[in-house]
Amino acid sequence: MASTLQAEKRETRGKNDARRLRASGKIPAVFYGAEKGKASEISVDPKVLLRILHSESGVNTLIGLEGLGSDARVMVKEYQLDPVTHKLLHVDFYQVAMDKMLTVTVPILLKGDAKGVKQQGGIVDFVNREIEIETLPGDIPENITVDISELMLNQGIRVRELQTEGAKWKPVTDGDTMIVHVVALKAEEPAPEAAAVVPAVAEPEVIKKGKTEKEEEK
Repeated sequence: MASTLQAEKRETRGKNDARRLRASGKIPAVFYGAEKGKASEISVDPKVLLRILHSESGVNTLIGLEGLGSDARVMVKEYQLDPVTHKLLHVDFYQVAMDKMLTVTVPILLKGDAKGVKQQGGIVDFVNREIEIETLPGDIPENITVDISELMLNQGIRVRELQTEGAKWKPVTDGDTMIVHVVALKAEEPAPEAAAVVPAVAEPEVIKKGKTEKEEEK
């Protein structure tokens, strides 16, 4: 999936500038160009970027960064969220070459109802919900679908067993890595006998003198 995002160059930097920028409805960002060591300070609209990050392709979305003189195809390198409000605070982009392979992490999507669950009373154990693949930027899949319909009890699907015929990607994750399997439902263990209740002896409360508000301000 491809999207576009408007960007503006920033001439100043620092905490005060970042606060003013966020107050105006933008967030600071850094654009790392194709040339090693080349980086530009920019600003973007966090609302538009959040919609991209919350899309099906998420951080794997190919973004057309506009407004910098020459449009560039970029992907999100990393981003920071406020731990309380979960608002975007900062983001780094890196430019991608459309003709060069890159490694990305893609989610796994399960399809079908396993026979081992319906006929044998097992349960589906979804071990690894994403894998790393190598592909061209324009061919990054939103997800990889795995059909589990034929799985019986104690059967599973490993990375090397994924259907890659005709796919424009190849797995990087180790081929022996288990993605999903059907396992037996564990029998509940009998509850241990209740231990004798021993009255707790109250410990003396230790009171420590804390700093006063004035001392903390100093």
